[in-house]
Amino acid sequence: MSLPFTSPLDPRLDELWENRSELGPGDAAARGIVVAAVNALDRGEARAAFVDGGGEVVVDERAKRAILLAFRVLGLSRAQVGDFHYNDRIPLKSHLDGVRVVPGAIARWGSYLGRGVVLMPSFVNIGAYVGDGTMVDTWATVGSCAQVGQNVHLSGGVGVGGVLEPPSAVPVVIEDEAFVGSRSMVVEGARVRTGAKLGAGTILTRTTRVFDVETGEELPRGEVPAWSVCVSGTRVRSFPGGDFGMPCVLVLRRLTEGEPLDRLALNDLLREHGVSG
Repeated sequence: MSLPFTSPLDPRLDELWENRSELGPGDAAARGIVVAAVNALDRGEARAAFVDGGGEVVVDERAKRAILLAFRVLGLSRAQVGDFHYNDRIPLKSHLDGVRVVPGAIARWGSYLGRGVVLMPSFVNIGAYVGDGTMVDTWATVGSCAQVGQNVHLSGGVGVGGVLEPPSAVPVVIEDEAFVGSRSMVVEGARVRTGAKLGAGTILTRTTRVFDVETGEELPRGEVPAWSVCVSGTRVRSFPGGDFGMPCVLVLRRLTEGEPLDRLALNDLLREHGVSG
């Protein structure tokens, strides 16, 4: 049994949250508490969510509240990068030890980037967590509070959804060693388990139905199983107006646990089923 979770962040955030309608940029004491909390997220000392030892996703509501409070207690500030001008409450991330950030990439303060992370021109929002050795490829986006594990590859144009409100909402979780194919969308608290590979254009939401094509078994909605190869598909459903294809995700193959990604073999498997890699 997992022990009850206690947030590492300042408990005074809870009181600030209850009185949030009264807060503003002039509240220096409140601003100090909130900034310290978001700094902890920025350094990876706290997380908006994580997977516990029992495999359950635990949400730190206090972390999300700190982010939302930041929009109340921080004033607008102008910034400039070359010819680009900005006016925002949340600055860009400056703690980039061991991270490669290609020109055109944007990571906001309050996001965590592990060592060996590579950001191609992409976007990582506040509260997101990106683990060691992960590639965020061109035009991929990692939404607010999304949790991405180690040695993950988010291919070009991938959209990882974010969530801030309500604070109890479960964010997207993409676990270690996963591969998410180009232009895929993982949103609304969906979960990609360890070592799973998603073919290009896969759409996974919290309510997406997932089927194993070998057995016909319906798996838990909104998550793809560990060490599997998955693609988007359709499932015929009858309506008063006729039969229509409803979106789903198909598990094409189960992989050996720990099996490294062979891009050519993956592409061959997807082409075998008429899907691009």
